[in-house]
Amino acid sequence: QSFFQRFLLWMDVLDPLLLLKSSDEIKRARLLIQTKEKTLTEPLHNNQTRQAFLLSLSSVHPDTNNIIPVLFRPPAFMPITLPWVIVSSLQHQAKSTFFFQFVFHTYTTAFTLLNGNGTPKAEEYSLHQKQIFYGLGAISYAACVGALPLVFMNRYTMKSSLTQLIVRKLLPAPLLGLTSAFTAAVVRSPEFENGIEVMDRNGKVVGVSRNAGEKAVRETVVSRAVLFGTTLFLPEVLVHFVQRAQLVKNPRALAAVRMLLITSVLAGMVPISLSMFPQCGEIKRADLEPEILSSTEETELFYNRGI
Repeated sequence: QSFFQRFLLWMDVLDPLLLLKSSDEIKRARLLIQTKEKTLTEPLHNNQTRQAFLLSLSSVHPDTNNIIPVLFRPPAFMPITLPWVIVSSLQHQAKSTFFFQFVFHTYTTAFTLLNGNGTPKAEEYSLHQKQIFYGLGAISYAACVGALPLVFMNRYTMKSSLTQLIVRKLLPAPLLGLTSAFTAAVVRSPEFENGIEVMDRNGKVVGVSRNAGEKAVRETVVSRAVLFGTTLFLPEVLVHFVQRAQLVKNPRALAAVRMLLITSVLAGMVPISLSMFPQCGEIKRADLEPEILSSTEETELFYNRGI
């Protein structure tokens, strides 16, 4: 699929109304797809099967076939993260910024954990416990990094206009993008440490590849950084031009304009970021480990990238 095709598909998958579907409806949708034995493109020609296909994509983990908790399904991502992105952009006090970013990263990390690749295995420890432990450390670190510029500014009483511009206007966007990428990489680190399953064109698992796991995590990290970095950066630029043009003079109206811009950009960037790379990732034969090369003659193998 092209980027535009993936974008149109994600626009349908992210429909918030899909969150209202019950577990029984989701199971029936899965059963409908399985009994018809359709390919990924054929369901789109029939409305009933298409709706079942979209419901399945929005609600079921592709590796485990488990129904994802409703608050962590893709359609819930934008509505839940929006308030925390807005309050994180305000940059008032260090303590409140730390709290808001801690809650924000807690949710996005849990979302990443529940929507990542579900095939890594480990024998000597509980993989799930390790991911939770890593995630808590990453969340705490990311929240501290987000609040650190305000701590320095207040501690050393650096209140000049240049400092205010850097700390409150320029730093929030790259910091949120980088910390979001960092938490995603940490919580999904078992995927490139232990490897993920790769399949041939018929869906047959041919091996476990650390290279594929690294590629899957790298693509997800890039998309997450672009998503939240752009969501804070672009509205700030637009607000700057609105102020320079004196289109809005009232501070409250300007704050409303900023919130409206953040909402609009986030609503657009979520499907864009999810469409940057195919959900069904592809890796060339030359990029696989020798032990996998010996078990298949396929030139291209596939894996679940995760979200």
